Amino acid sequence: MAEYDYDLFTIGAGSGGVRASRVSAALGAKVAIAEEHRVGGTCVIRGCVPKKMLVYGAHFAEDLEDCAAFGWSIGEKRFDWQLLRDNVLRDVDRLNRAYTDTLENNKVTIFHERAELTGPHQIRLASGRTVSAKHILIATGARPHVPDCPGHELGITSNEAFHLDAIPKRILIAGGGYIANEFAGIFNEFGSKVTIMTRSDQMLRSYDEALRERLLHISMLKGIDFRFHAEFAGIEKLESGALRVSMSRHDPIEVDCVMFATGRVPNTEGLGLAATAVELGQKGEIKVDRFSKTSVDSIYAVGDVTDRVQLTPVAIREGQAFAETVFGARPTAVDHSCIPAAVFSHPPLCGVGLTEKQARQKLGAVKIYQSDFRPMKHVLAGREERALYKMVCDETDKIVGIHMIGPDAPEIMQAAAVAVKAGLSKADFDATCAIHPTMAEELVLLR
Repeated sequence: MAEYDYDLFTIGAGSGGVRASRVSAALGAKVAIAEEHRVGGTCVIRGCVPKKMLVYGAHFAEDLEDCAAFGWSIGEKRFDWQLLRDNVLRDVDRLNRAYTDTLENNKVTIFHERAELTGPHQIRLASGRTVSAKHILIATGARPHVPDCPGHELGITSNEAFHLDAIPKRILIAGGGYIANEFAGIFNEFGSKVTIMTRSDQMLRSYDEALRERLLHISMLKGIDFRFHAEFAGIEKLESGALRVSMSRHDPIEVDCVMFATGRVPNTEGLGLAATAVELGQKGEIKVDRFSKTSVDSIYAVGDVTDRVQLTPVAIREGQAFAETVFGARPTAVDHSCIPAAVFSHPPLCGVGLTEKQARQKLGAVKIYQSDFRPMKHVLAGREERALYKMVCDETDKIVGIHMIGPDAPEIMQAAAVAVKAGLSKADFDATCAIHPTMAEELVLLR
């Protein structure tokens, strides 16, 4: 009789947990996974995938406005939020089935219920059943943080934004990160009056300063209002149904919806970690080593629950590396340096490597090459919005960072990130012929 019921038991069927479970099973492990919500996790069900679909939908607002300059005549424009919402949710259903099929096709047992640890090798399911596993992987992700202020229960988070009955006429979004700026662009293009409030004096602090300033300028021109150095004092519902938001350093504001985009909290509560010696960090995150092992030899963790880098591709790589390490006899550690990231704002911005400020602090002398230009499409449409591409190099002209804001910038960045990761130089870009006419050609023409 086997010592354990399973070789691997995974708690959480998001991107990292699914990848780890699927690959481990393919490597010969007997695997089970527990998910109390829907298979697919935050990204697929209530995060980056459905949000990107809303971003696509929002872009049509400007495309329809610009199309006349390109010879197109369109009748009365009308936006149907409920139609878009239902189409997006229908595709989420499709992805949920696809992720489920992937696990089942790899003979992974799925428990559609909550699971918690009762020891270093034991798991208790919500049904009351107890199972054992040689290895346990925690991949429970993170959840939106909600500020503790009077009336906070009147607000929503990004989770609920995909299920709204109607687009609010006026919305206040709290936060200065990528979620706040992405939804600000979405709601603004759908016709909402958008106000962003943030505790600090800047947005998107991990991105290059020039790009942040450019996005702020463009967002304000598009009609988005900003309130900096603002903290919640309270939210109250008025007889009209509107919400009155009081905040520090600013006058109160009346809106129809308040959305919290104030960071994400690792999902470690209620997992039974107290029954183990798993060590947690200050934010409640699970502390792991470079191979995703916790302070308990039999327990591992990947993805947002570790709060290393909260990005879906990173969670997937960590899940893959875990499977190769534990069941593939190939110890594999994920390199968390030089990870490209994007904000799907309007326009989108992205970056990889060191910002100009980081490079100057770390390297001292640096070389900066950049192009500030109007995309060809904007020129013909009469849109004044400008793109900005920046390359950061060390004294030898080795590229240490690339940063871009403009149409389709994240699509261009993926290939550029390979070059930065590979340690290419400015001369390597200069020696590459341009594809003309494109926006991407600016990267090989920088001066």
